[in-house]
Amino acid sequence: MAEDNYSTTQTLSRRELRDQERLRVSTPTTRVVVRETRYVAKKTAPQPRWGRRVLSWGTVIATPLLFIAVSLPVNLFYATSDFAPGVGPGAVGGSQSFTVASSDSLEGGVQRESWSVTSYAEVLRARYGSRNFSYSTTGAGTIRWPFPTAVPISSGFGDRVAPCRYCSSNHRGVDFIPGSGAPIFAIADGVVASSEFGGGYGQYAYIEHEINGQTILSVYAHMRRDSSPLRVGDKVRVGDFIGLVGNTGTSTGAHLHFEIRINDEYVDPFAWLKKYAF
Repeated sequence: MAEDNYSTTQTLSRRELRDQERLRVSTPTTRVVVRETRYVAKKTAPQPRWGRRVLSWGTVIATPLLFIAVSLPVNLFYATSDFAPGVGPGAVGGSQSFTVASSDSLEGGVQRESWSVTSYAEVLRARYGSRNFSYSTTGAGTIRWPFPTAVPISSGFGDRVAPCRYCSSNHRGVDFIPGSGAPIFAIADGVVASSEFGGGYGQYAYIEHEINGQTILSVYAHMRRDSSPLRVGDKVRVGDFIGLVGNTGTSTGAHLHFEIRINDEYVDPFAWLKKYAF
């Protein structure tokens, strides 16, 4: 029996075994590709609510109806008797009677008043345009004008129409216009509190004075740059040279902007000089 089994196992020749092996190797292996499919739900546009639909249609319908309603005359819905011009003496409750004037009498009795527009510049011109800036000076005395002779003044103290975008409409000084380069002089004895270049005043100087028991500050602004020899702490005498008329800082032309301050309060320099200067 053992020999029979062996012989049965050997029934395939080596050639046949090789053919079977070759056939097995040459057979392609089938690949199985698994694809994952995801389901994405499509976004649907939100459906308008019934309330919004009704509101939209209601607006469309109500708009022309409202236009028609306001266009109709009031007396269309009332009888002529409802518009009686007055209440008769037999009114209930003792009501006072009154009479509505006819359209003809209204046209004759009601008159329109004429009106006009006055600009801010015209208001200021009417208020300050008549001011007189004439003065005289001897160029001597313990208190003097900043120039030895009388010179024109272009702008006084107080409200005015600002001459430029950054210029003040509340003018706190007086503008002298003797001409560019004219020398400026101290109005009284004092001490230099400030002297520098910068800001809206351009080249300027502050001088403190003791006059009639008061501390008075005189201000000289818009001078030519570096034209002033003053330094802080310098003592000046009345009539000393301050600088030259210029056009520095916020300025529209060569002039001296001059101020007087008493106890840190701005006062009218022209009125003050007219009272004390010679």
